Amino acid sequence: MKKIVLALTAVAAMTGSASAADLGARPYVKAPMAAPVANWTGFYIFGGGGGGLSNADQSVVDTATGTPLTITQRQGGSGWFGTVGLGYDWQFNSTWVAGVFADGQFGSIRATIQDPLLQITGSQKLETSWAAGVRLGWLVAPNVLSYVNGGYSGAHFGRTNFTDLAGVPVGAHLNGYNRNGWFVGGGVENSLNIFGIQSPGWFMKTEYRSAFYNAKTQDELLDGSNLPVGNSIRANSWNQTISTSLVYRFNWTGPVVAKY
Repeated sequence: MKKIVLALTAVAAMTGSASAADLGARPYVKAPMAAPVANWTGFYIFGGGGGGLSNADQSVVDTATGTPLTITQRQGGSGWFGTVGLGYDWQFNSTWVAGVFADGQFGSIRATIQDPLLQITGSQKLETSWAAGVRLGWLVAPNVLSYVNGGYSGAHFGRTNFTDLAGVPVGAHLNGYNRNGWFVGGGVENSLNIFGIQSPGWFMKTEYRSAFYNAKTQDELLDGSNLPVGNSIRANSWNQTISTSLVYRFNWTGPVVAKY
């Protein structure tokens, strides 16, 4: 009996060893990877252009006393501009981005200037402007940023030459001047990769901006002598623009993959 038990034990041991040898090696399971996360932190530059509307609340006042001579009326105009700028963004969590920026604009956004008492009219041109501000954005997608912005702005308005209602020059003008103010706006910035273009670092942004400049009182001057003609015009300026710009982000080399 003892011999039988020993024999059975030996057979069972050999069978178990053979079964273990027949099993394949334990498969390797790779640790899971986090989804790609875009990183918006870094410097960028941009350039583009667009169109704008200009509006101004105007009234004619007495040059000597400043007494209003007409009721206030709103005049407007339109035009085009180009823009260049730079900025820095900081992505402070998975969906929010904050930044600072500065830019300059150049072009021709014209607005009508009128003196209904003398029945003369002219065109005043917003020639250059600049802005410095902050923006706050929310990531609609890892490579699409929707944002609002605001800040300080300055502008240069060119000389206005007056004509009569028939378009004949009357020999009077308003000098060009500088004005400061503020702006608010917003837009969308997205990687060009969403259009199937493989272009790491290149983005496109479309932005609306509304800028308000302080009122200015100007003497109507005689051409050649700069002597006052008799009245002055007081006007503020409100400019609305829409632009599209090409953006290059220096830090963007594609999505950053977080590893476990």
